[in-house]
Amino acid sequence: MAEQCDRKIVVGRIAGLYGVRGWVKVYSWTEPREAIVGYSPWQVKLAGEWREMRVAEGRKQGKGVVVRLEGCNDRDMAATLMGADIAVFRSQLPETAAGEYYWTDLVGLKVVTLDDVELGMVKSLMETGANDVLVVQGERERLIPFLVGDVVVDVDLEHQLMRVDWDPEF
Repeated sequence: MAEQCDRKIVVGRIAGLYGVRGWVKVYSWTEPREAIVGYSPWQVKLAGEWREMRVAEGRKQGKGVVVRLEGCNDRDMAATLMGADIAVFRSQLPETAAGEYYWTDLVGLKVVTLDDVELGMVKSLMETGANDVLVVQGERERLIPFLVGDVVVDVDLEHQLMRVDWDPEF
């Protein structure tokens, strides 16, 4: 389980410049968006290498988030960060309540039906208006609604297994 806690989780990207004092616009995948500011230090991917950077200050700005990182004090320095992915270690994320899961913890789980028919592995998830959807890759790709208690019967993170009430022919 130690490898799970040390795993980097991409939570956003530096998407633009904001002002002349080293601030950047951040595209955040956290919920709420501004929660990304509280996950300092960040792992920022620059030129293919991860580099630890600390958030000096940040806030919600309109529909987005703006941040100034320690040591980044002017627009030219901020420009070198453009397009960089932002990650945090899994151990930095708060614990989830029973029956709640981070998407990143579901990716890679083996998916089986109630009759032990293996459907494949969770490749990714996607958000729809009604509910989240599992993208399961096996002999073919399946889209399975992530409806806990209805379709998703059991999630066993320790054994990397998800049991679903799903017709394998669908």
